[in-house]
Order: sequence, then structure tokens, then C-alpha cells
Amino acid sequence: MSKRVGIEVSIAISEAVGLARAEVIPAYPITPQTHIVEHLSEMVANGELDAEFVPVESEHAAMSCCCGAAAAGARVFTSSSSQGLSLMSEILYIPSTMRLPMVMVVANRALSAPISIWNDHQDIMVQRDIGWIQTFAENGQEAVDLTIHAFKVAENRNVSLPMIVNIDGFTLSHVIEPIELPDQEDVDKYLPPFKPRYKLDPRRPITMGPVGIPEVYTEAKVAHDKAIKNSKRYILKAWKEFEEVFGRKYEPVETYRTEDAEVLLVGMGSICETAMTAVDKMRDQGQKVGLLKIRLWRPFPAQEFRKAVGKTKILAVIDRCLPPGAVCGPVGAELRSMFYKIPGAPKIFSFVAGLGGRDVTVSRFEEIVDKARAFAKKRPRELYEVIGVREK
Repeated sequence: MSKRVGIEVSIAISEAVGLARAEVIPAYPITPQTHIVEHLSEMVANGELDAEFVPVESEHAAMSCCCGAAAAGARVFTSSSSQGLSLMSEILYIPSTMRLPMVMVVANRALSAPISIWNDHQDIMVQRDIGWIQTFAENGQEAVDLTIHAFKVAENRNVSLPMIVNIDGFTLSHVIEPIELPDQEDVDKYLPPFKPRYKLDPRRPITMGPVGIPEVYTEAKVAHDKAIKNSKRYILKAWKEFEEVFGRKYEPVETYRTEDAEVLLVGMGSICETAMTAVDKMRDQGQKVGLLKIRLWRPFPAQEFRKAVGKTKILAVIDRCLPPGAVCGPVGAELRSMFYKIPGAPKIFSFVAGLGGRDVTVSRFEEIVDKARAFAKKRPRELYEVIGVREK
């Protein structure tokens, strides 16, 4: 039986990693993910988790160690954030193309400069093309569930890809919420022991990561692209099996009050809970507004997203990343590309909000809906707008 406890989300994630029976945990501390690996080190030191905790000298070293451990056939977990994730960047492309399963929780945090320890999605959007499967959690329960789900997907022999679970730094990582922690027996039922498809073994020598000469490099990249696109069926299958074991259901795109909606807000992460409150308020006022929550970011669930949009004519996309010099935020760009020249496609307007931990309030969502309606009547000069910029 699962137990319902009031617990800090970071600690709950650590407990989920323990329930998944992770075997190697290379880690380096960086705010706001430190509590995750700190608690895991305590679990290992206290004998609560039979694993190797490797305190490395940097995030670059942490990901290098993850690659070695996964290549040797271990169940691997790590966590990072912000500048630390950027320091990993050189190595992040390696496990995905080499098909090394592992799980990482990223406590999303703004990038410097100016230095900020607060939340937005700039750190992970820089890494959107590393070839990892990526999901976004809305609250603490989802963070726990998606972590367990990530091991199930990454280690599937038909997938064999690393996976990231994104949680909003501080907004989720440091809050205490009522969370149902699964029973070990149920997790063992859902998540079998890891049996790697390939591993380094002196008794059966193989080569991993050789030089990709021009005659093979393109084919290797195409194979990787096909693998991550093909992973979606196994992601959905693992969510279905999760529902059967634990009773909680997840979809790649989730909807809230989208029936007959004229305007749909589109978001990811913890701001979606505030967005639901805003939708309720606007619905009470007679406005036909709904919300689409992107749970699966990579591979992007285009088919499910188009179905969720239905006949709605206006999408107001909230990005928590401001790419300097770009025409719009990364999520907005993704959706505009997906709907390009499709008959009857909705008008898509991109808004940037919540940078560096600034609150995205109910009134901000109301402002976004109002502006999206105005833009639909007369297209603005800029293809995106930053919400909540203070006047000097």
C-alpha cells in the first residue's frame, strides 16, 4: 500500500529513486537540486539504499561517470540545474546517441547573467536538442511518478535512451506537499531489474563510441532520431501500465476545460496550476478559455497536440525562456512549425513570462488571453511579447 505523507518534493524524488533501486548515483551539488542528491547520499550512507554514491568534482564529471556506469550495465541516476546542466552539456549528447539509459531530474533554474537561483526554463531549453526523452512535472506527485516512469521507459530494450524529468526549481523542489509514496512491492512489480541491451564486459568485449567517420556519422544521427521518435509508443505504454499499478493517469498532452474554448493557454510545469485557477475565473465570467499542458516535451507529441487543440482558433503559448534575437520562444516556435500551412490551423501567439522566478499570477494569464484576442484581430509587429516588464 502506498503511504500519503507531507514531504519536501526534492526528498520525495530521492525516495522515488530509492524505490526504483538505483545502483549508481554520480552527483555534484547545485542549487536548487542539492536536496535530491544530498538525501540520496544519506540513504546510501545509512544503508537504506544499496547503491554507489559517487561525489564527483563537477557536473561535467558527474555525467561522464553516469556514462561509464550505464555502459557497464548499472541503473543510473543523477540530478542537476542551471549552470551545472550547462557544464554537463559537452557530455549530454553522448549517452543519447550511444543509447545509454539513465535518468536525470533537472530542477529548472535561470541562467546567468545576472546570477539567479530562481526558476525558469532557460537551462533546459538550451539542452532541448541533446536527444534525451524529456517530461515536465506540474507538482510533487507528478515529480515522483514521472521519476519512476522514466526508469521504466529509459531501460526498455526497445528504447535504450536517457531521460530527463523537469521540475521547477524552488517552486516545486523546496515546497512541502502531500504526496503518495508508492509501496516497494508495487514499484518492483512495475519496474523490473535492469537488463541492458549492450554493456561493457571483459568476457564479451565490444566497442562503444568509436570515431564516426563521414561515411557513418549521418546514419548514426538518423538512427538516433528514429529511436527517440519511436520511443513515444513505449512512453505511452509505460504510462498505461503505471495507471494499472498505481491508479494515476498521465497523457503526453493534458487538457483542462477545453470544451468549446475560443482561446487555449499552452504551458508546461508548475505554472499550469495557476493557469487552471485563471481559467476557472475566466470561465465564471463567461469567457471560453481552456488550458493545454504539455507533459511530454521530447519526443514532441504532435499528433496528440493537434487533437487536443481541436477547432480552437487562438493559442496563447507561455514560454519561460527568452532566446535573444529569436522570433519567439522555443515552445511557440515548435507549435508554429507544427501548424505551418495546415488548413484551418489556429493563430499562435507567443508570450514570455516568469523569467528568473518572477510570479506568473492569475491576472497575468488574464492579460495574456486579452492580448491574444487583440493580436488575433490585428497581428502585432513582434512575434512574441514579454509579459510583466516593469517600466523604468
